[in-house]
Amino acid sequence: MRTPPVILAIDAFLEYVSATPSWEASSHRRGTGTFTIHIQEFECSMKIGRIYLMELRYGVQVCPAMCTLSAGSNLTQRTGSPEKIDLVVTLGGDGTILHASSLFSAGAVPPVLSFSMGTLGFLLPFHIDDFDKALESVFSGKATILNRMRLACTFYDKELAKKGKDGDGEDRLVLSLDIFPEFSPDWQVMNEIALHRGSSPHLNTIDIFVDGQHLTEAVSDGLIVSTPTGSTAYSLSAGGPIVHPSLSALVLTPICPRSLSFRPLVFPSSSIITLRIGDRSRAPAGISMDGRSSHTLHPGESVVVQASPYPVPCINRSSIITSTDVENMRQSEGAGPGKEDDWVRDINNLLQYNATFRSKALLRHSRT
Repeated sequence: MRTPPVILAIDAFLEYVSATPSWEASSHRRGTGTFTIHIQEFECSMKIGRIYLMELRYGVQVCPAMCTLSAGSNLTQRTGSPEKIDLVVTLGGDGTILHASSLFSAGAVPPVLSFSMGTLGFLLPFHIDDFDKALESVFSGKATILNRMRLACTFYDKELAKKGKDGDGEDRLVLSLDIFPEFSPDWQVMNEIALHRGSSPHLNTIDIFVDGQHLTEAVSDGLIVSTPTGSTAYSLSAGGPIVHPSLSALVLTPICPRSLSFRPLVFPSSSIITLRIGDRSRAPAGISMDGRSSHTLHPGESVVVQASPYPVPCINRSSIITSTDVENMRQSEGAGPGKEDDWVRDINNLLQYNATFRSKALLRHSRT
């Protein structure tokens, strides 16, 4: 939803881009003197968004068509391959970045530059007030990238036939991607996939297989398989570990397990995790991926989760180190210029990691 602050931010962003010589030079090097901007607008209560290819000021190249993008469909089917998209800019919160990731569900994701509009989040390295520094860093080729791992999820019915999802949200078999190219069986997930009992009062019984080997039968409210990026989201609330996002790993976290010895596990990214709803399960399992409801798995049905070959390249805040910052860092302890870790800053500032009661009190006092 475009509120007045977002509209002002977009307007300032476009004005800066059009007036930046480095961007114009890079456009001519690619053989084009103009560029195209796609703005996606959503109604908060709707599942269907519209992409408006709008004629804006500042000499932006205009695509005259207005197309509709269903939730879960692939942006590359509408605008071409992701290689033709130079940069994705998000304004908002962590959910905006997760949605941007979902738009590229069939392949590679362009670099993502994320701006906070006043909210706190682990995926928001830049505040909107710093957009000029961030854009200058990107246009001049100084940006540093953190490839955030994604998960590829494939669903199967009792007969091990792949299941897809059509535009109406109904599950269906995917017999051939040549016949139904829009029903890709793989879902790309940036944070986590969660199996849960939903509104059922009964626990789920889920068989867990790792690389084809039976690990255990889980009796719980559900299970979470998360990426390192997602380890500070739902998984953390369920008691999972915090994993650095530069690692490639799969985190398996139970949700309120019946057994007290069922602890979270971390697997290498080469592992393939299969979660199968047990035949004795008294409840189906609802599926939530990055906060979006999708399938419902019944006894005998399963989902296979593995590392996706297409991570999300996120631009780091360390990209906008200035000469003043360099001089200040040389006179202090810590990481060298451009080497500081956004993640370390975030777990201290956002999570208040290992903060004592005294340090929290001092922090509250400093804010008054």
